[in-house]
Amino acid sequence: MPEPGTPDPRKKTQIFPAAKSSPASHGGEGIARLLIEQGLITEEQLTYTKRVKTKLISDRSLVEIFKALRLLTNQQLSQVLKQHRLDLRIGDLLVELGHIREGDLDAALAIQAENKKQKIGEILVEYGFIDEHSLMEILASQLGYPFIEPVFADIGRDLLAQVPAKMLSQHAFVPVARSDDRVIVAFADPLDLEDREAADRVFGRKIVPAISPRQGIRAVIELYRRGARRGTVASADDSTIIGIVNNLFDDAMQQGASDIHIEPMKGRLRIRFRRDGVLGVHKEMSLDVAAPLATRLKVMAEADIAERRRHQDGRILYESAVTGMTLDLRVSFYITIHGEKIVLRLMNKKGELLDIDDIGMAPRMLQQFREDALASPSGIIVVTGPTGAGKTTTLYSCVNNLNNLEVSIITAEEPVEYVLDGISQCSINPKIGVTFTETLRHIVRQDPDIIVMGEIRDAFSAETAIQAALTGHKVLTTFHTEDAVGGLLRLLNMGIEAFLIASTINCMLAQRLLRRVCPHCTTPFTPTPEEYRWLGYTHGDLAGADLQIGRGCTACRFTGYKGRVGIFELLYLNDNVKEAVLARKTVQEIRRISIESSGLITLMEDGIAKAARGKVSLPEVMRRLPRILKPRPLHELRRLLGE
Repeated sequence: MPEPGTPDPRKKTQIFPAAKSSPASHGGEGIARLLIEQGLITEEQLTYTKRVKTKLISDRSLVEIFKALRLLTNQQLSQVLKQHRLDLRIGDLLVELGHIREGDLDAALAIQAENKKQKIGEILVEYGFIDEHSLMEILASQLGYPFIEPVFADIGRDLLAQVPAKMLSQHAFVPVARSDDRVIVAFADPLDLEDREAADRVFGRKIVPAISPRQGIRAVIELYRRGARRGTVASADDSTIIGIVNNLFDDAMQQGASDIHIEPMKGRLRIRFRRDGVLGVHKEMSLDVAAPLATRLKVMAEADIAERRRHQDGRILYESAVTGMTLDLRVSFYITIHGEKIVLRLMNKKGELLDIDDIGMAPRMLQQFREDALASPSGIIVVTGPTGAGKTTTLYSCVNNLNNLEVSIITAEEPVEYVLDGISQCSINPKIGVTFTETLRHIVRQDPDIIVMGEIRDAFSAETAIQAALTGHKVLTTFHTEDAVGGLLRLLNMGIEAFLIASTINCMLAQRLLRRVCPHCTTPFTPTPEEYRWLGYTHGDLAGADLQIGRGCTACRFTGYKGRVGIFELLYLNDNVKEAVLARKTVQEIRRISIESSGLITLMEDGIAKAARGKVSLPEVMRRLPRILKPRPLHELRRLLGE
């Protein structure tokens, strides 16, 4: 018999059962009825909450509405769930708690219908509907089991030796520690009858069940099967680690990732991929693999393998045996309290070089950019934005547009990301003395017409760009600021004189990349009253908008997004703006003058215009773009943008 207060494993309910309910069956009142039984909610309050739910435009669970109406606290809910187990499928439970939406569960059930061997919990994690650790913690709270991160180095070999290797490979559990005369066993699903009975046969029903991530259990079992010992990792020999790294690179290439994050946590090694600008968990491994994995990457990047106390960086050229492609990666090793965090940027996963007409600028903005900036014989064009905003892609679209037999174009980059025919490109390499500072000193002696500086990073590079512009060169470069007007302020803060800025800079082009709504699963979207209030809009301000959002499908891995769209803010320095800079007026005043005299459209406004055309979702615009001024109505934005 199970211990008092512990759910009986022989009952029919499982954490990850094959869901047989139809989509219409979820969103029930299981938790609500339990709250009424415990005296936390009354029937009248439940009836009122249901009425509120029917009036809401957005999909909210009853529990979420209870909290919003201050009828229920997180502490009260947690206490009730620990004391009383509900007979709910995992998907329905997560919907009722508000951790996923009914549409997410519908999508997961559709996937399960195609692959009946997969359990619904595994699908929810694999396709990114919920993080595995969040799922485990929710289940631990609901079922009253402890949540444990299994670490191979902390598990006694005598415990693992008691379980036959074949049994470990067939079941998702692993013993982790002894407690008096009992054994703590970590289960991926502690209510799975077969797993519990297998553990009972080994340990004679003297077990204390706990919940652990399935990936963590598999990692421990794999290390044990390969003969690992406490404090060492036999699975981390060269051939195996080489295989892990190669598989990681191949997966990143096939999934279109732009960055790989390898992060040592307290009890695990987490690997995440950045796809379409958003990080998502790729896999989790035992922490024992972290050190040899870092060593292998340092060898490939020609970094110091003996140095584990200082940050390092390097570069890797990897040729895939699977795809036949060559991958260029920038590597950064960063020291943390749990070990070395490693970030790899895939330099040649940006796709083909875009034409200036295809980067996504609105017609009137693109016309102004061409005529007032690119066509100018001299001056500085600055593309600004945070890391990963697509600045380099835009910069090279401009360079490609300007490239012809009559001009000499020379670059200084760290590193070269696109190779263009007919352009003299220099890749910075401080290890051999080719520094950014030294390169900029020599670049003006090469008789260039157009100079491309990968980035303005300090006062010296800013002054070099300005001096080149003053002597009749056209300079294209990038900068890290939040918006276009903020770029002018940062140059002033670097100590650059206002008259130099006003006389040399032609334009500041700020940009972001937002995820494009998946064209395969797009559905109409209606903003909530809260979203209208946040924007400062009324319903009439968005009249004529074709707002869309993605439901999620196999084409987009059920994220609702596929690809990315450029959002732009063009600040052209006409005479009025130059006078404002010379007078050192505030950012707010310069922005107001730009809007009135040069037709400045802010990032938020350009995002709203693209959301109104169904390219991006309005929630994505609100979440990712800076809201500095109240945006103008849609009809006015369309007129200004020439749409």
